[in-house]
Amino acid sequence: MNLAILGATGSIGKSTLDVVARHPGRYRLFALTANGSADALQALCALHHPKYAVLSSMPENKDLRASFARHGTELLFGAKALEEVASDSRCDVVMAAIVGAAGLGSTFAAVRAGKRVLLANKEALVMAGPLLVRAAESAGARLLPVDSEHNAVFQCLSDPRAVRRILLTASGGPFRSLALEALEAVTPAQACAHPNWVMGRKISVDSATMMNKGLEVIEARWLFDVAPQSIEVVIHPQSIVHSLVEYADGSMIAQLSNPDMRVPIAHALGYPERIASGARPLDLPGIRELSFEKPDERRFPCLPLAYAALERGGTAPALLNAANEVAVDAFLAGRLGFTGIARVIADTLHAVSATEAESLEAVMAADATARRAASTQILATAA
Repeated sequence: MNLAILGATGSIGKSTLDVVARHPGRYRLFALTANGSADALQALCALHHPKYAVLSSMPENKDLRASFARHGTELLFGAKALEEVASDSRCDVVMAAIVGAAGLGSTFAAVRAGKRVLLANKEALVMAGPLLVRAAESAGARLLPVDSEHNAVFQCLSDPRAVRRILLTASGGPFRSLALEALEAVTPAQACAHPNWVMGRKISVDSATMMNKGLEVIEARWLFDVAPQSIEVVIHPQSIVHSLVEYADGSMIAQLSNPDMRVPIAHALGYPERIASGARPLDLPGIRELSFEKPDERRFPCLPLAYAALERGGTAPALLNAANEVAVDAFLAGRLGFTGIARVIADTLHAVSATEAESLEAVMAADATARRAASTQILATAA
């Protein structure tokens, strides 16, 4: 099975490579891609020898191309090359693990080519859920969720017609019990220190604001074709139960594992078979408690903003995602306070009108407009 990993140098990409290495002969690496991390990507190519590598944000570089060729890998450059390897007829499976809106084009390319797409890029469904689902149905592509929560829901779905509720669990991040008045002063280092998961900086901040759960609610709406009011978020600090599905008869089914992304990755890679992930098995007697609580919207205002964008529809989720990406970048760069993230998103949604998301071009135009509006809000905050 030929596999392309889009975003190979990130945490999901590295975990995918770890699982693949545990099953020699089952997978062949067709392509590994990165944004601009040439050294990190070349180190992976030296170990795994894919046919192609892509640096999507870099212009042509003959010296780099020659250096990668020593590992038997042809190096390609630019966003167009990213879409080409994702849609290549010789590639069977695509791990879509590029963070943010930057992964939208390549995810669509893989779907339109009818690939089996392992979806770790939640933003593709957030920004253009109806378009992506229709494209998958038209091309015969298979979308398999890799987010731990959505993969858990997928594993728990025995009768989709009888689902009463989907419950997505959230750890609550590093500030679950921090005094509300202290949130304004938290630093990027504190926000990125997740208590349970090892993740990239942007996703770690999204966890701290709980915007990641808001995006996952939107993603779940399109992945599982359920009404927004049937999707709930519960805080589960232990990160052992990854999601739950409640059925019409009152039964509730949950998926449990240690917090290790190799579990959902292995499930998606091997589906419908079960393959080894390398994760530690659960020690049930050693788990002292499994607790659940409702999110406090005063502490996590990004969560209701996401529900509101989903209810508004059209390009509103794309506006939400773009404003969040800009605000998180500003926070990580020290140009915006932590609580300013939600304010910038709310002000952007108020300032920019949502339109019909009738095409990918309309979605990308909304994304660009929201980024400009969010940047203006941040400049006004700093003034």
